[in-house]
Amino acid sequence: MQTEVTTGLDRLRENVRLVYRGEKRAVDLVLTALLSRGHVLIEDVPGVGKTTLARALGKSLSLEFRRIQFTSDTLPADVLGVSVFQSATERFEFHPGPIFANIVLADEINRATPKTQSALLEAMNESAVTLDSERRPLPQPFMVVATQNPVEYLGTFPLPESQMDRFFIRLSLGYPTAEEEKMLLRRGGTEKALAAIPAVLGPAELIGLQDQTERITVSDRLLDYVHALVDASRRAPDLRLPVSTRGAQALFRATQAHALLEGRHFATPDDVHAVAEPVLAHRILSAASDGFGAGGREREAVRKLLAHVPVPV
Repeated sequence: MQTEVTTGLDRLRENVRLVYRGEKRAVDLVLTALLSRGHVLIEDVPGVGKTTLARALGKSLSLEFRRIQFTSDTLPADVLGVSVFQSATERFEFHPGPIFANIVLADEINRATPKTQSALLEAMNESAVTLDSERRPLPQPFMVVATQNPVEYLGTFPLPESQMDRFFIRLSLGYPTAEEEKMLLRRGGTEKALAAIPAVLGPAELIGLQDQTERITVSDRLLDYVHALVDASRRAPDLRLPVSTRGAQALFRATQAHALLEGRHFATPDDVHAVAEPVLAHRILSAASDGFGAGGREREAVRKLLAHVPVPV
């Protein structure tokens, strides 16, 4: 069984890497969120592969993939859908929006107004939306991959803390290596590669991998370590917003998912260290930060927690 799981994950990882030529760690972090039933926020300057990575993931899974291009005039109805009155039947008929898909690419999410951003909150937290007093479940599996440019750019609206906390992982891609970038230049971009890659996992296989993630063994001592990191953030004098309970749950599940990606049926402190920064840094707020920066102080705070909390041996 473990061999089948590892083979499926390796196929998915390599399929995404056929198109996205940036840092391998970014692919693993996105897959960590996918296995954990979480959502991903990719933040970086334009043109470094944020949308390419999201589209490569969508193409690699035989699931329904939708893209929402956010702008300042995007309305909540453009995301969730709208009820239209049909004169023939004298009834309202619901037309679902692009949120009703398995993998949703929310491109440049911080260009949308706060009202439109908030339309995603219930969907990301409960995998359902409430419209016209009716709760409508979303397809399963469900994942939002959002991209955003740095908030200093013109025409952007910073995501509030409640929205950020819904994202399982936040990561920055950076620039590719010189060799990878020259390869991209020679092949003329990624569109041809995106069109050619096949789907390697179906819905049942993916849900099976997500179920397998939840069965990864976490010892009592490792659980104590995870909680000690969370508790230390709540006692840190340089943090005005520590790790929430949702953040603690995310760190625990990400630790399991990373162990599965490494081909193990048990988690170790190394798994915690591998995921702690991208899982926790966007959920906390430094006392010295105004909340609108790139998160450098918060990432440093997570590194301090990892350095000061004793690791179980």
